[in-house]
Amino acid sequence: MFSKQILPNSFSQSTFSPQDRSAQSWIVIFSFLLLIATYYFGGAASLLRIVFPATSLLVAIFLYLRHPILYIGFTWWIWFLTPLLTRLVDYQVGWDPTRQMLIAPYLVVFVTIATLLKYLPNAIRQGGLPFILGVIGVSYGGLVGLIFNQPVPVIRGFLDWLSPIIFAFHLFMNWRDYPSYRQHFQRVFIWCVLITGAYGVYQFVAAPEWDQFWLTESKMFTSAGNPVAFGMRVWSTLHSPGPFGTVMQTGLLLLFTSTGALIFPASAVGYLSFLLSQVRTSWGGWLLGIILIFGSVKTKIQLRLITIILVMAMCVLPLVTIEPISKVVTTRLESFSNLEKDGSFKDRSETYDRNLNLALTTVLGNGLGNIWKVNEKTGQIEVIVIDSGILDMFFTLGWFGAIPYITGLVLMLVSVSRYTEGRFDSFVSAARAISISSCAQLIIYSGMLSVAGMIMWGFLAMAMAAHKYYQHQGMKM
Repeated sequence: MFSKQILPNSFSQSTFSPQDRSAQSWIVIFSFLLLIATYYFGGAASLLRIVFPATSLLVAIFLYLRHPILYIGFTWWIWFLTPLLTRLVDYQVGWDPTRQMLIAPYLVVFVTIATLLKYLPNAIRQGGLPFILGVIGVSYGGLVGLIFNQPVPVIRGFLDWLSPIIFAFHLFMNWRDYPSYRQHFQRVFIWCVLITGAYGVYQFVAAPEWDQFWLTESKMFTSAGNPVAFGMRVWSTLHSPGPFGTVMQTGLLLLFTSTGALIFPASAVGYLSFLLSQVRTSWGGWLLGIILIFGSVKTKIQLRLITIILVMAMCVLPLVTIEPISKVVTTRLESFSNLEKDGSFKDRSETYDRNLNLALTTVLGNGLGNIWKVNEKTGQIEVIVIDSGILDMFFTLGWFGAIPYITGLVLMLVSVSRYTEGRFDSFVSAARAISISSCAQLIIYSGMLSVAGMIMWGFLAMAMAAHKYYQHQGMKM
């Protein structure tokens, strides 16, 4: 007989057995999925625009209180799959310019505001200063936004900026459960790479009608390709190639820390769809992550990683040589050697030239919601894209908000860079590599928002939680 695993529930200050509560929790999750399927296939898909966010929140609250480990996985999957469900609903009942279903991931994450409020008084003493500084910076931006901008865009911006921080704070404060959280992260991202990677390949080859519909209505031809087979830049179940590239980059790096029969099929479809996304920023982030992992693990683990890379290459390279996949990937790779003539590179350079001085001289900041505007002709909310996280921080938060926000990130980066646990725990090494490469991409990508921000802040928090856990265990580094 195996003894039951007993874990602490940090919010309720009690203990629980995951084995005892798993059946009940999975019943709730499957009931949620059945409810969504019933509405969609039962002719009431339009109601999902309200029902889906509301029931997602209810399930999240239940799991947060009853099974915190499954809550983490549920949160990630809501981020991964909500955009696809939104496209399916739009295709069936008509385009929704408000994109209200996309509020579901934020509602699920905001359950962790309870963790922030509970531990806020002692957060600094327990090592949570970086998170508090981040919250201060975002809160300042929210206050300025309420003065200068419309309420709805400010709320949307507040959710985008704050969600990653409070979720990361929740992970950090549950450092005692680090081994269980680590195992769950690995399991979730293995399945994520397999499922989203497989759908990404299908999307490129078949160009599903709901994806074509979204591409046409969103008018993202320039960034996501053409709505035809073999003409799309893959974004899989996410809402655009950029976030998908970030998620896949993270999952592929985490595969080096995992074992099991799913590794190689997940790698095959994962790397293929990753290449078909054509997100060069994420390609560079993946390469930087590999370098960081190799530089922080023991020789034995390095040899294992080399073996895995060689086997993965043998699985993926034959697929990449097939036309028209070969042409798409080769053309994108060749653009690295001719960046001065690349349209995307020129646009980013012009953005920096045009907005750098403006951003750095905006002392008070424009506040959250400033990247949103209302189209005077249609009355619809539109997004102004700023292709730089650094510029976005200063332009939105100003110096008074950006300084505490960036200080929090720097404190975390300095701390995780010094950790030695990666020598014997490959997940710590991967988490550090993922978070550092994510921060490096802030130069040309607003990777502190939405699902990208969840990854950046979340994996920084996991590395910090691991360090605190091993310190508590009294292990010699």
